[in-house]
Amino acid sequence: MLSLRLSDSIEQRLNQLAETTGRTKSFYAKEAIAKYLDEMEDKYIAISRLENPAPRVSMADVEKELGLDD
Repeated sequence: MLSLRLSDSIEQRLNQLAETTGRTKSFYAKEAIAKYLDEMEDKYIAISRLENPAPRVSMADVEKELGLDD
């Protein structure tokens, strides 16, 4: 269970959206949090990969490994 306080303007926007669409405020809050988490997880994966890059393999080495270096 999560409890949070929203600014009046965000609360108002959320109320309006829920009223207009017939969906609940909880529906939109869950959707927004899930999308934000997806973006943040992707961001931190990207940062980690930039800071700790995987070893690079040249095309020549790949071709040789696959027996395509003829």
